[in-house]
Amino acid sequence: MLRAQVRRFVEEEVKPNGLKWEKEGFVPRDVLQRMGELGFLGIRYPAEYGGSEMDTLASVVFAEELGRSTFSGFAITVLVHTDMASVHIAHAGSKAQRDRYMPDVITGRKIVAVAVTEPGAGSDVKGIRTTARREGDSYIINGAKTFITNGVYGDLYCVAVKTDPGSRSSQSVSMILVEKGTPGFSVSRALDKHGWRSSDTAELAFEDCRVPAENLLGAEGRGFYAIMRNFQNERTIIAAMAMGEAQAAIDLTLDWVTQRKTFGTTLFEKQAVRQRLAMLSAKVEAGRQLVHHAAYLDARGFDATREVSMAKAYCGELVNEVMYDCVQFHGGLGFMRESTIERMARDARVQAIGGGATEVMLEEVAKRLR
Repeated sequence: MLRAQVRRFVEEEVKPNGLKWEKEGFVPRDVLQRMGELGFLGIRYPAEYGGSEMDTLASVVFAEELGRSTFSGFAITVLVHTDMASVHIAHAGSKAQRDRYMPDVITGRKIVAVAVTEPGAGSDVKGIRTTARREGDSYIINGAKTFITNGVYGDLYCVAVKTDPGSRSSQSVSMILVEKGTPGFSVSRALDKHGWRSSDTAELAFEDCRVPAENLLGAEGRGFYAIMRNFQNERTIIAAMAMGEAQAAIDLTLDWVTQRKTFGTTLFEKQAVRQRLAMLSAKVEAGRQLVHHAAYLDARGFDATREVSMAKAYCGELVNEVMYDCVQFHGGLGFMRESTIERMARDARVQAIGGGATEVMLEEVAKRLR
């Protein structure tokens, strides 16, 4: 039922408007609020705040269908809000913080971003340099963040900071909630991207940004563990999104090759073309099953770090393999900005980078081979 409802929303609301959002560089707030009204932004959250209390598999279905939209900038705008940013409030926030923010998060009245990545630190969370110094009943934040999805138009920012630079790296990181408009906090630059162009992405600056100490999410020094915990969910979701993109590209290409004629026959009648598409379809199905298995394990409380890392590495590379061949089979049209597959190929490139590059994921797998 969830899959059918999301697919219907995508057909009716996203596909007719996605190109406009690409040009504007962001997804309009009323669209996100409409998704909130339909229950899409609270799939995993408690019913007391308006959520549906579903599990990891439901998030995977959601991510697959958003990936199938062919507008991955739209998809990542939503998925960062639901599965990569607001989770820090839901998991580590106090009762007062959850009561204050979660209803607005689930309805889409407030959109959330997570600010971990810096110019010198990405997956290496221990290497962040943004600091938060305790001063009475406040924290004073100084530093910079980059590549922050929802960074331009977000309302709430879950910011990773060093609260005790002198302690062990894993115990020096904390998460602090910063609201838009807080003095000393600014969007220093909106970033122009190769793909995901309907997703607003920013560099953020913190210059003596003072926030109440009560904005600390969880215990001081526990931020690294919170980020590591959610990396597993984030990577599962990105892998699912990638398989939705890959399936949509294959479907689109099948429609093209069964109509496009060369040398008196359709492209699909060329054995090389149809067999390549058949093998890609098999690989996508294998990737999808791997993602679903990782989500199944996570939903039942097992440590699925190995399976999630495999899924992220495999699916991030596979979606690019699929896009390469699908562009090829579209011929010259596939290189034109007017074609859907051209946009999808640009969007897919980051799937092997964002949320943990393939090389980082393979190291995580390698650690667990023995």
